[in-house]
Amino acid sequence: MNPTLSSLVAIVAAYLVGSLSFAVIVSRVFGLADPRSYGSKNPGATNVLRTGHRGAAIITLGFDALKGYVPVMLALYFATRFGFGETTVAFVGLAAFLGHLWPVFFRFEGGKGVATAAGVLLAFNPWLGAATLLTWVIIAVFFRYSSLASIVSAVFAPFYQLLIWEASPIALAIAVMSLLLIWRHSGNIRKLLAGTESKLGHKAAAAAPAAPQHGHHGHSKHHDHAKKKGH
Repeated sequence: MNPTLSSLVAIVAAYLVGSLSFAVIVSRVFGLADPRSYGSKNPGATNVLRTGHRGAAIITLGFDALKGYVPVMLALYFATRFGFGETTVAFVGLAAFLGHLWPVFFRFEGGKGVATAAGVLLAFNPWLGAATLLTWVIIAVFFRYSSLASIVSAVFAPFYQLLIWEASPIALAIAVMSLLLIWRHSGNIRKLLAGTESKLGHKAAAAAPAAPQHGHHGHSKHHDHAKKKGH
């Protein structure tokens, strides 16, 4: 297989891996509501946390990060064998991120990409990933807004790369991911400015179990009908 075709296969594979929406998958496993139906309606770990199920949120966070980290690490590992250059590695990371934003397996209804972007950055450069994650933690601890922490981290990540390391295809991929991540948070930016944004750990009232019991529902309807008849 020639290097161009190998690179194309790697990029498509990364997109498909990124398209695995673990917020939805994990929620189904735990019998939780679809994260696209409550809270921010964003299929991501922060919204899953609004159900009050921390375990599901942590698992979602871990797998969303891994689906950004693993494709890039595999591309780096097989770079010599398949002739991957830095541009291919950069596009593999970007493809995994785009898969999370627009997942082909979930009607292209994806999340905002924070955890997946973190995974990609850690694979590109562990020090860059650590610096960006530290930025997120500092903002989140002081202000208690996940969205604000994500936006600030997205702003700083390309500058960390350019100022501390170098301009490269990876820097371009990081810049594109940052711009898309900020754009996906446009609704959160409006809420932050209006003072209506939810803080970390806020439980969504509408985050009910996924499948209501029809028998109970039918009993309730019968009971309501009987009450009306009694009146």
